Amino acid sequence: MKKNYAKISIILISLAIMSISYSCKSTKDVAKKPSGEVLIEQYCSGSQYFSNNEYIRANDLGESMDLSTSKKKAYSNARAKLAADIGVLVKTVNENYVNSRELNNKEEVEEKFQALTYEVVKQQLNGIRTLCEKVTKTADNTFRTYVAIELAGDELASAIGSKLSKDAKLKIDFDLDQYKKKFDEQMKEYEKGN
Repeated sequence: MKKNYAKISIILISLAIMSISYSCKSTKDVAKKPSGEVLIEQYCSGSQYFSNNEYIRANDLGESMDLSTSKKKAYSNARAKLAADIGVLVKTVNENYVNSRELNNKEEVEEKFQALTYEVVKQQLNGIRTLCEKVTKTADNTFRTYVAIELAGDELASAIGSKLSKDAKLKIDFDLDQYKKKFDEQMKEYEKGN
């Protein structure tokens, strides 16, 4: 009987060693990078440049044989991304706000909200801040500019609220505190999405 326990113990130990050596081998294989792939480092990118509940952020790059042009392209691309994100944010906030209120002729009010907020967004894009800017020169002698920019959500909400509360038709039904509450709720969704 002792011989059987000894054989079983030896078999179990052998299996355990084989299992451990196999799992170590497989993790080494996984850790190897696939042939032909090169890790690319992109500047001004990563979690610290994601939008969150306070700031709407965007990043992009621009490339040109001229340094100034590469910067203009990078900022233009990043602003376009930021504007698109703000557009989605504001549209969602406006829809949520209008739907939560008992407003007369919701469709007309919503259209008016969209038009006025679009004006504000265009003005507010002038107030963006640069978080990061890096310039590299490629092997092809071109300049590549990486940028990350941001716009404060509360500044945007205040500017939109101010514009909406000045409109004669909307002033009757507009509640700035309620609007800011809906705006803050949507900004928190950015944090969850990243």
